[in-house]
Amino acid sequence: MSQSDYIVIRAEEDGVHVIGLTRGTDTKFHHSEKLDSGEIMIAQFTEHTSAMKIRGKAEIHTAYGVVNSEAKK
Repeated sequence: MSQSDYIVIRAEEDGVHVIGLTRGTDTKFHHSEKLDSGEIMIAQFTEHTSAMKIRGKAEIHTAYGVVNSEAKK
């Protein structure tokens, strides 16, 4: 993904966590958001964000297609 690529995350249950991870030799959490059912977050990969962790049931739209994460256990 280039720095102009966005992903759209749509929570399908309350309490979906979206966690941004840093770039570099030591990957660290740098930002966290909590979404409730029906909420949408538009996120972008940047010079600081190299990865995102999504915990909970959500639909994730990317330039490569749609992915569904599973419900929290």
